[in-house]
Amino acid sequence: EKCAQWQRALALLVGMGNAVLEKNAISCSAAISACAKGAQWQRALALLSTMDDAVLESYAISFRSAMTACEKSAEWQQAVMLLDSMFQAILEVDVMSYNAAISACEKGAHVQQAFMLLSAMGLTILEPDV
Repeated sequence: EKCAQWQRALALLVGMGNAVLEKNAISCSAAISACAKGAQWQRALALLSTMDDAVLESYAISFRSAMTACEKSAEWQQAVMLLDSMFQAILEVDVMSYNAAISACEKGAHVQQAFMLLSAMGLTILEPDV
């Protein structure tokens, strides 16, 4: 089952340090995505914090994956903080980024926060896709 693969992805990532392969944004993003599928939001956030800030495009994808991990665990506050961090780091915040945070708010039963994010998305000239 896909949800159980996050453990394997993390083991592969850790093993890269012992091999000739180098841990990079792509491998970190893949591991964060695997954590998201397994609702392992804490591990996803820990991996995100180890990424190099220089790889901004992959970094934004990793932020969205980490927000998805938070969403699956109804960790809406973490997802909103990640969205805010994207703005502070001057990363591209797109509809998918907002969707992940809004969905986390909805799953965490914080509908008011979800509406606030939806309104903020409209102010940033993004068209909601819902």
